[in-house]
Amino acid sequence: MTDTVQLGGNIELSGFSELDGANTIVVKKIVGSYARKISDYRNDFQKLRLTLKVVHKQEHSEKYELHGQVLAGSESFNAEVTDRNLYVVIDTVMKKLCSGLGMK
Repeated sequence: MTDTVQLGGNIELSGFSELDGANTIVVKKIVGSYARKISDYRNDFQKLRLTLKVVHKQEHSEKYELHGQVLAGSESFNAEVTDRNLYVVIDTVMKKLCSGLGMK
């Protein structure tokens, strides 16, 4: 079972407990920035969920799978990305979610 962390009431992060402190801080800043943009764009923004899985783990060679979901009004938008770079995974999922919402 993965650990779930709530940020600001409408952000839910699962599976990020394995990250070290420095990576966790950067992840929270990236996700918080995107959540703020979504909230500014959609008044009916309810929740952002991100679930991280390490699907391939070797020394200095992890592969991350990230599932993202945004709930806004009665709509739900989903995105999924797998890559070796944690920050690329987060950025790509968030860009896909924003695109689904109609943001540029």
